Amino acid sequence: MAKHDIQGKTVLLAGGAKNLGGLIGRDLARHGAKAVVIHYNSDSTRQAADDTVAVIKQLGAEAIALQADLTSAAAVETLFADAIAAVGRPDIAINTVGKVLKKPFTEISEAEYDAMTAVNSKSAFFFLREAGRHVNDNGKIVTLVTSLLGAFTPFYAAYAGTKAPVEHFTRAAAQEFGVRGISVTAVGPGPMDTPFFYPAEGADAVAYHKTAAALSKFSKTGLTDIEDVVPFIRHLVSDGWWITGQTILINGGYTTK
Repeated sequence: MAKHDIQGKTVLLAGGAKNLGGLIGRDLARHGAKAVVIHYNSDSTRQAADDTVAVIKQLGAEAIALQADLTSAAAVETLFADAIAAVGRPDIAINTVGKVLKKPFTEISEAEYDAMTAVNSKSAFFFLREAGRHVNDNGKIVTLVTSLLGAFTPFYAAYAGTKAPVEHFTRAAAQEFGVRGISVTAVGPGPMDTPFFYPAEGADAVAYHKTAAALSKFSKTGLTDIEDVVPFIRHLVSDGWWITGQTILINGGYTTK
């Protein structure tokens, strides 16, 4: 087995029940992953997690679903411990967890700021910490951020602002974990055609986003389709291992840095 193949590898996927996370899990199983641990946050997502596990098993991989609220370090530690007890140490750890808020800066409450920080920054920090402790040598770690990190735009201060620290977490982790052959990347999709996107946006904003990317008219929806993001994730956790410490915006030309 080659160091950077997906074949025979064990995957821990935070936020893996549905949408992009669910598709990543199924895709890696289809490309030879031995086992995929699907993390989900709440009871409302349990059925989607079970459905994703069932598909992964049909594809020939081991799969289990684990529930956790990852906004505490203890919960992230437990997630990794439970995953390792079930299927062994991960070779690939991917964190797709995120929370969106679109709101004028002057209207954001302290409670909203704290909630956004807990989901988008704190959970990412401790996921990276535990991945650094437990991912096997020559492993791969990916965190989902947002293409808004390359934007000059109002109303997303709490969303993009609490994703922004993950860029430095990624650089630091890449430097520290690189001595073990582990690559660490952040991936920022453009606005995606998933239920995660629409609740925060009005009709005018949706219409704008569907035309904002250079390649919008060639997309099925005008937005970033999750099917177009998954191959890049697969590349980063296999042959693309030489990319590390980077934030990669996958958005059809929606924003750039």
